[in-house]
Amino acid sequence: MLQTLGRMPELSLTSIIDILFVAVVIYGFLKLIKWTHAMPALLGVALVVLAVYWAHFKGLNTIDWLVTAVAPLTIFALIVVFAAEIRHSLVRLGRSLSMSRFGGRRVESYDDIVMAASLFSKNKTGALIIIERQDDLGTYIDSGVRLDANLSYDLLSTLFLPKAPLHDGAVIVQKDKIAAAACFLPLATDPLLSAQMGTRHRAAIGITEETDAIAVIVSEETGGISVASQGKIERELTPEHLRERISDLVRRYIPSSTLPTAETDRELAPVDSNQQATAERKHLAEGAEL
Repeated sequence: MLQTLGRMPELSLTSIIDILFVAVVIYGFLKLIKWTHAMPALLGVALVVLAVYWAHFKGLNTIDWLVTAVAPLTIFALIVVFAAEIRHSLVRLGRSLSMSRFGGRRVESYDDIVMAASLFSKNKTGALIIIERQDDLGTYIDSGVRLDANLSYDLLSTLFLPKAPLHDGAVIVQKDKIAAAACFLPLATDPLLSAQMGTRHRAAIGITEETDAIAVIVSEETGGISVASQGKIERELTPEHLRERISDLVRRYIPSSTLPTAETDRELAPVDSNQQATAERKHLAEGAEL
């Protein structure tokens, strides 16, 4: 035994670097897939590998032969099964190694979204607004009606009118533009949410599970304001709290002076008069200056 230990190679600096590099890679991989759909499946694969190793160790030749024959195809099967998770993990990896896209962009205000959410909450108008961050939402934009219009409180309040042709589905915001409306989103996969939340809230959780987008939801039943990010949802927010959460999530400051108060809120009505909308915007701006 002592002779065997004596023949063990000494650890060199290169070996230590090699071990640390492998450890960092494994840790980074596990961190990327943590809390994703791939984690339970990966645990299942690990159990299968251990079972195969045990069968090989015990001399179960039939199982050993079967595994040897199927192993090359298993790699391709895993790539197909985990295609979405692999893509999302690579996107997160690239995002962590690169400079944040918001760092070089000019500061844009999402206060119009907060104002619209406050209005919808007061009038119990259902709404779902998705804010794109770094993950591209082009696929979901293509599922709706493209607008490519400037982000504004007036347009948001018009789009979600109960009888408006585009009120169903989600509005997707890219930078300071409303890219599309009436967009279809993936629903959350957790079956427990089906009994607890409506379609809007499940769609908000679903899109934030698949991407790094931010979802702002207003309940049609209660008027409650919620925000979803990274597959998690925060409910019953005030407009001021919503502003803080959006500001924190997009890493930019949003002025608080333009938040509509009870005096500046108006009842939701068909926006068929540009003069009324312009007058209200002017009133909000005057209140902000005061």
